[in-house]
Amino acid sequence: MKLKTLLLALSLIGGTAMAQESKIAEMQQKAKALIAQMTVEEKIEQLMNATPGIERLGIKPYNYWSEALHGVARNGKATVFPEPIGMGASFNPELLQAVGEAISDEARAKFDDSQRLQRYGIYAGLTFWSPNVNIFRDPRWGRGMETFGEDPYLTGVMGSAFVHGMQGNDPFYLKTATCAKHFAVHSGPETLRHSFDARPSQRDLFETYLPAFRTLVEDAKVEIVMGAYNRVFGKSASGSDYLLTDLLRNQWGFQGHVVSDCGAVTDIWQGHKLAADGAEACAIAIKAGLNVECGDTFQYMGEALKRGLVTEEELDNALLPLLMTRIKLGILFDDPDCPYNHCAETSTILSKEHVALARRAAQETMLLLKNDEALPIDKNINSICVVGAGATDIFSMFGNYYGVSNHYTTYLEGIVDKVSPSTSVLHRSGYMYGGPNLNAVDWSYGDAQGADVCVLVLGNTGNFEGEEGDAIATVEQGDRTTLMLPEHQMEYFRKVAKDHKNKLVTVITGGSPVDLREIYAGSDAVIQVWYPGQEGGTALADLLFGDANFSGRLPMTVPVSTEVLPDFDNYDMHGRTYKYMDQENILFPFGYGLSYGQVQYDDAALEGPVDGDNRGIFDLKRIKKGKQEPIRMQAKIWTEGTQPVYETMQLYACAPGSAAVEGCKVGEAGDVANSQLIAFRKVLVKPGEPQIVTFEITPEDLMTVQPDGTKALVKGVHSLYLGAAAPGVRSSELGVSIVGTAVVVK
Repeated sequence: MKLKTLLLALSLIGGTAMAQESKIAEMQQKAKALIAQMTVEEKIEQLMNATPGIERLGIKPYNYWSEALHGVARNGKATVFPEPIGMGASFNPELLQAVGEAISDEARAKFDDSQRLQRYGIYAGLTFWSPNVNIFRDPRWGRGMETFGEDPYLTGVMGSAFVHGMQGNDPFYLKTATCAKHFAVHSGPETLRHSFDARPSQRDLFETYLPAFRTLVEDAKVEIVMGAYNRVFGKSASGSDYLLTDLLRNQWGFQGHVVSDCGAVTDIWQGHKLAADGAEACAIAIKAGLNVECGDTFQYMGEALKRGLVTEEELDNALLPLLMTRIKLGILFDDPDCPYNHCAETSTILSKEHVALARRAAQETMLLLKNDEALPIDKNINSICVVGAGATDIFSMFGNYYGVSNHYTTYLEGIVDKVSPSTSVLHRSGYMYGGPNLNAVDWSYGDAQGADVCVLVLGNTGNFEGEEGDAIATVEQGDRTTLMLPEHQMEYFRKVAKDHKNKLVTVITGGSPVDLREIYAGSDAVIQVWYPGQEGGTALADLLFGDANFSGRLPMTVPVSTEVLPDFDNYDMHGRTYKYMDQENILFPFGYGLSYGQVQYDDAALEGPVDGDNRGIFDLKRIKKGKQEPIRMQAKIWTEGTQPVYETMQLYACAPGSAAVEGCKVGEAGDVANSQLIAFRKVLVKPGEPQIVTFEITPEDLMTVQPDGTKALVKGVHSLYLGAAAPGVRSSELGVSIVGTAVVVK
């Protein structure tokens, strides 16, 4: 009976695959028939992001440029979710997939409404240029907030969850089309992005910069990939045959379309000086594998044809994947078979369910870094003072590529809504974002010192960090030259913190780490809230007063200072991220975060092939024959607190040559990673209810990237660490609970 069931399941899977292949072939023939009827001029126009309609062929105008980084952006009202760096801090792919589903619901409703109004312009389509799966390798990068953090594995898992939520689960049709950007080796500086040539080592390329993209292509079937502005090994990333054809299509099997970053084809000749003029730039991009340009250099494509730099057949080949994307979306022919067509309701936009999801997401993104008996706050407290410009500034909740909502809850509003009616709540701005206070008389820090609890909001906004032209208050075009907060903010902090007899809770806004040494020492509690979206104030209040528990964990390492960082424009990974940073340079380790109640780990054990020392055994000969059993690592977890804790269990592996008693250390040449995250899981741990948790480990999990870029399972002892942060000296100093064991590869 079991065999029959298995054979039936296999036949159904095979039948589904065959039906999908048949559907693809049928739709490709329709697309090719359309292309054959187009004039050369029409084909060229269809290769740019803003495409005109072709009435005689029944093709409507369409603009490929839409944004949905953390909610539908730049297209009317929408639910605004936390910025991706915060979602990375949630370590919760199921939550992010739910966010993606909510965004795509609103996107479909907006698209249907736009079509009804014959609104075909920018930001009104279904091809969304999100997520950003670049690696946040340097905390000074202004766009790091758009990423899921510094780790390729975490980024791949979270990015895939977003893609699954946005694109839907139909085997052929797409709910929306998402885009993995910016391919590749792209993470600042913003001032150099139009001319910079990134030349990473093969190990860094395949260990750090490419894995998340590959995961989104192979596992999540992302529909779009965006080429970056910069060069990689001398070629424009938006005109590199190695990236766009050899890797993306030939090795990874990518079936969607490739779009340039906006103006990147222009950069081929004007920024990088790789072509003499626009026609040559067009030819380089098309021949490399680009399908659609965001920009206007393709206006020279006709000249490129006349000069024999490209052929009409190459234009046809570039256009086919583009039309297939619109066919999969069901919008090229208004396909009645597409399950997502004409079924969305505008009532989903900012629905109660989506607002509740935004609140939950914001709760899970916020990070508790210190709590010296200051939290949770009693709702019946006598007095509370909320100070800082960010306490009432909704822009400090937005981040990059934000949508707009009809409702925002500031941090002050969230706190006022929680406390008792008789609690005295006082608010002062205290400082200005733009510079020092002009008035020498300042009563605000006296009020702050006199209250039972002071909540001080400091940090950055999108005016101080972001993309090239968005961050209007920085001369570095969005990047940060220092991790220090502005001096006038720090001066105000010192005034509030000096001789305070109350509890000082410091809240840090922004999308990247800041130098927290002085703030950590002078505060009773420290919270990182990132850019939490429209429900940020409500979510913070839920956490401050104990109606929810902190569960956010750092998606990147917080260094002790700017001075320990390598040069910003150096793409070598040595000295960067938890994998290659010296332990003495770490203030807070990757994966770290507190809750109301710590989870303890103990009794690590292995199941499967083990030796007498309880070390797992992977035999390369058995692996080669396909006979190697997986190994299961078990541990007991529990909390001694009084309330449930959502714990993010993190499993790290250290390759031979890097293992040490206190964690892992960089090899002498600096080319062996401290450790690498290979699995994580978020679980609810209840007081008095210990759990036995199990992780399955395969040989693939322990493979490491070699100097030539290939992956190998190295012989020797591989140390395994399961706990609440990346293993290392700093985690030990902070009291992080971690248990370890080992697997021997022979």
